[in-house]
Amino acid sequence: MRSLFHLAIHVTDLDAARGFYGGVLGCAEGRSTETWVDFDFFGHQLSLHLGTPFQTSRTGMVGDHMVMMPHIGVVLGLDDWFALSGRLEDAGIAFDIPPVVRFEGQAGEQRTMFFFDPSGNPIEIKGFKDFDSLFETSNNA
Repeated sequence: MRSLFHLAIHVTDLDAARGFYGGVLGCAEGRSTETWVDFDFFGHQLSLHLGTPFQTSRTGMVGDHMVMMPHIGVVLGLDDWFALSGRLEDAGIAFDIPPVVRFEGQAGEQRTMFFFDPSGNPIEIKGFKDFDSLFETSNNA
């Protein structure tokens, strides 16, 4: 069964969101009105609506990091992950957690990076060498 994920979140400025999601992240823009815009967020539908972004707090202990919860994200192959991390660095994006390897040598080994969109919504981008290892289990999260 093939399915796509749909997520709708609030942003404070649609023009800034367009510049970030379209310009920096490279997501294609879809339908829009004066109060919302859709993006192809790495193959999934992300709808950004004008409003107050969700409240977040640093409550998620993952590996050695306390991460912002809740957050949105995507899992990419390593080549795409490295290309995106370079594009973010070139754009001067401030990382909450800079690009790093997590769970090295363990089940679920991954690259990760955390940053915020212009409205303060936290985003995590994971990179996996092998998507089949995404759900491997061990004593880590």
